[in-house]
Amino acid sequence: MNKEFKEFHFSPNVGRQLQQPAAGALAIEVPTVSFSENNAKVLEIFGLHRELISLPVLESGRPIGLISRNIFMSQMSRPYHRELYEKKSCIAFMDKDPLIVESHTPIETLGAMAVETGDKTLADGFLIVDNGQFAGFGSGLGLMRMMVELQAEKNRQVMQSIDYASVIQRAMLSASRAEMRRALDDVCLVWEPRDIVGGDFYHLEFFADGWFAAIADCTGHGVPGAFLTLIASSSLKQALEQHGPHNPALIMSEVNRSMKQALGQHAGSERLSESDDGMDACFFWCDGASQKLTLASAKMPLLYLLPGDDEVQITSGERIGLGYVDTPDDMQWSNQSLQLGQGAMVLVATDGIIDQIGGPKNIAFGKQRLRSIMLANRQLPMQELGKRVMEEQLIYQGAQRRRDDLSFFGFRLN
Repeated sequence: MNKEFKEFHFSPNVGRQLQQPAAGALAIEVPTVSFSENNAKVLEIFGLHRELISLPVLESGRPIGLISRNIFMSQMSRPYHRELYEKKSCIAFMDKDPLIVESHTPIETLGAMAVETGDKTLADGFLIVDNGQFAGFGSGLGLMRMMVELQAEKNRQVMQSIDYASVIQRAMLSASRAEMRRALDDVCLVWEPRDIVGGDFYHLEFFADGWFAAIADCTGHGVPGAFLTLIASSSLKQALEQHGPHNPALIMSEVNRSMKQALGQHAGSERLSESDDGMDACFFWCDGASQKLTLASAKMPLLYLLPGDDEVQITSGERIGLGYVDTPDDMQWSNQSLQLGQGAMVLVATDGIIDQIGGPKNIAFGKQRLRSIMLANRQLPMQELGKRVMEEQLIYQGAQRRRDDLSFFGFRLN
């Protein structure tokens, strides 16, 4: 069998495994004392090595305890204790149960063990062994520093991966922007993930007799939402290839079935499915000759303003989303038709705008404010209208945190 091999190019840092250090990297060479030595010897060693936090006690090369400088010195400084204990075995003030770890122990495991032993490990340190033989002393401060460095490196690698995922997601959407410029002269498109990647996506495709557009809001945001956009976008493209762009309701039904199958949320799988995810969306087809808009909507409003009208109209569609466990496999959405004509304005927005909390009463931005902005700025080019929507939304949001991804698509027919 002949196989075709393709060369793939990846970012050099993507997929690189983080090499976690082991306890041996923390091993410090320090003086030790035999269990047969007396406290006078311990006092001598601490006097010669002022930097020594604790003194390991060994028997035949194996650690059996740890003498803390602070504890030892405080005991020997008490009245008559030096005279009483100086000639006695050093195990008198020894911690007989210090933390002892093999040199190959991963740092994260060591950190968990140190936490379990309490404050004494962070204060007095721990003992590192290699096949039971003393290999070095580890300080609590050294462990903390390495844990911080390890976490920082993990965070850096995660952020590199997410940044590169953003490049992939934006590249996936770039073809639609190019198609949008072919189809429309007066248009605005805003796509702003709450995080670096997001759960909103759009698809625009130009055909000889018109153009098709989809705006969708997948469950969640950030990385989980971005994963869903890949599934949903692939399902949408496949449905368009099979059925064409003229029947948005049919496309929506096919995408619903495909998403449920991909996520294991199809009929009979309710008990097995580990997720209940899907998307809200608005699909529409605009006929180039008649300027008639055919649309299907799943929980996403479409706002339109016809020339000469003094009110922005809203079509809401069905109140059921695509792909969810409770959405039937054979769910059928319905098409609505709008005769637009030259000068008509249309705007579709995800709930990242509509549900954003803000204002003096800390309530949602709402559809009515979006309608008011459209009506008040109807004379502006759509790019300027889009900027005005964003300005008003940011002012309304104020000090509140962005709640969700934010996307909207608007156009005016010429």
